[in-house]
Parts: sequence; C-alpha cells; structure tokens
Amino acid sequence: MLPIAAWSVLMYGSNVGQRTVSEAEFIMLTLGLCVPLIWRRRWPRAVFVLIAVVAAVQWAAHIAALPPDLAVLIALYTVASRCGFRWGLTAAIVAEAGAIMEACQQWGLSWEQARSPAIFLTVVVAAVWVFGIYMNTRRAYLRSLEERAARLERERDTQVQVAMAAERARIARELHDVVAHNVSVIVVQADGAAYAIESDKERAKQALEAISATGRTALAEMRRLLGVLRESDDTGSYAPQPGIEQLTDLVDQIRASGMPLRFEIDGVPRELSQGLQLTVFRIVQEALTNTLKHAGTGATAHVNLHYGDDSVEVRVRDDGRGAAAADDGRGHGLVGMRERVAMYGGSALARARSGGGWEVVARLPVREAART
Repeated sequence: MLPIAAWSVLMYGSNVGQRTVSEAEFIMLTLGLCVPLIWRRRWPRAVFVLIAVVAAVQWAAHIAALPPDLAVLIALYTVASRCGFRWGLTAAIVAEAGAIMEACQQWGLSWEQARSPAIFLTVVVAAVWVFGIYMNTRRAYLRSLEERAARLERERDTQVQVAMAAERARIARELHDVVAHNVSVIVVQADGAAYAIESDKERAKQALEAISATGRTALAEMRRLLGVLRESDDTGSYAPQPGIEQLTDLVDQIRASGMPLRFEIDGVPRELSQGLQLTVFRIVQEALTNTLKHAGTGATAHVNLHYGDDSVEVRVRDDGRGAAAADDGRGHGLVGMRERVAMYGGSALARARSGGGWEVVARLPVREAART
C-alpha cells in the first residue's frame, strides 16, 4: 500500500501472500495513484482520500507495493502542510494503518515477522507527517509576518496622513495670521490715504508706500507658506520663520499705519527656540491685528514682553472700544492663538479691560526651551 514497502521487501524478504502485478494493472494503478496529484494543492483532502482508496483496492487485490505508491506519502505531506492539524493527524493515522496492513500482508499476517518493517514504515510516515506540520507552521508564521508588515505599512501611511493634516492645519493658521494682519494694515493705510489725499499729499504718499510694502510682504509670506503644500520635493528652501527680532519691524509697521504704539521689553532676554519665538510673534501679530480691526479711531496700543525666570509673558492691550466692538463670528485668530500656546504648555487669555479697551495675555513656560 505504501511506496516504502517495496524497499522493505528488498530489505526484509520476499512478498509472502502478494502476487506480481500485470502490465494493465500497473498502468491502472499508476494512473489512479499519480494523476490525482495534479490537483493536490487545490483539493488536498479529496486527493488524499482518492489515493487512499486506490491504495486500499491495491492491498485488497494482494498486489505488491509499487513505486507509484509514493503518491500516498506525497498526499499525506500535502494534507499536513496545507490543512489544519486535525486533518493532518487524521491523514497520518490512515497512512499508518495502511503501513501496518501492508507489512502484515507482506509477511503472511504474522506480527512477529511484520514488526520490523511496520516500525520502519511507521518512522517514514511519522517523518513525512512531521515535516508537513513544520511546513504548515512555517507558512502560517510567514503569513503572520506578511500581515503584520501590511498592517504596519497601513499604520505608517495613516500616521503620515495625520502628520500632513496637522501640518496643513498649522499652515492654515499661519496663512490666517499673515493675511488678516497685512490686509488690516492695508485697509487702515488706504483709509488714511483717501482721507489725506486732498489736504496732505505727502502723508497720502507715505500711506500708499506703506500699502505697497505691506502687500509685497504679504505676498512673499503667502508664497512661502503655500510652497510647503506642494507635493514635489524640489520646492527649495524657504525663508526663516519670523521671531522675536522681527517684532520691531511689526511694531514699525503698525506705527506707520497711524496707530500710536508703545513697545517694551522687561527682564533679561533669553535665547528661545525658533518655534517659541514664532509663537510669541504670532500672538503679538494677531493681537495688534484685532486692535487695528476693532479698537476704532484714536485708539493706542501697548505691547509688553516680559522675561521671567521660567516663563515669557506677552501682554498686548489697547484703549479702544473693547467688548463693544462688533464681531462677525468668522475669526479664528484667538482659537489659533490658544492652540499655539497650548502646544508649549502655556496659557492665553483675551478679555475686555475694566477701564475700557481690550487685553491679550499669554504666558509661555521656557525653562526647558530657554538657554541663558
């Protein structure tokens, strides 16, 4: 029944109780045992059952084991390596039963004489079954590695998308700060130029020059920020982000628009990280932009930057209309300001002053980020 029986015949003795196969029987058994192997990967259990039935018919006909009986071991390996453990164990038990039956028939149903070839065939069947189980486990392990790699790749792509969304949100806040501030300055300068164009042409000329400079600055910053959104890698380097040193230029720009502004720095200046400097700059810019938009005519502003032992405090206040100023409900400046401050573990407060006007106070911890 099993192919290895032919070898055991040569090793242990002659075929007692078995007959020689004819040419027609040999061809039929060869086809019955070997042809089903073509579909063993697609239907491993069905192929094993079919081959086992053909081998059982061969045993019942007292036909000696033939080389095509190797198909039994091949089918057993296929079931063990491609099906579940229970199916592999069942196939091994069937093959082992066939090995014992073949050994007993070969030696005239004498167990004492058939014991040695039966043990030999049992070792062969067990080796084939163990090797099939090993390959099944290995394939399962490789599949788990592939699934894990695919899952990690999906997680990586998700993290990249989240990071891109966060970067685009940051750029959106930057664009809001740039556009809102510069457009507010342009509007104030345009109103001043329209008012003074008949009575004071020199002042109107200065206002138009300020509008031109502000517009160019706004365009340059917008090009830089929008360039980050390009997907190509050859966008080139971008201009550095504004920091505390650029606060002087911002103050001069506000003063040029016609609003009186006082700027003070208290304490011992620290060297801050670029991100923290950008946060300070955007807070002052947003607060002054709101002052230009809502404080009204004749308002004055005061910016105070205080360096403490473990924090930097930014205070921007004005004496304009304060809470009485109209709000269209579309602004995102204060929300973006609080988000920026929250990233550094600080606090931000925007409120109406008791004596009139508006005040923005932001406190940013700098103990970790600062270097004296």
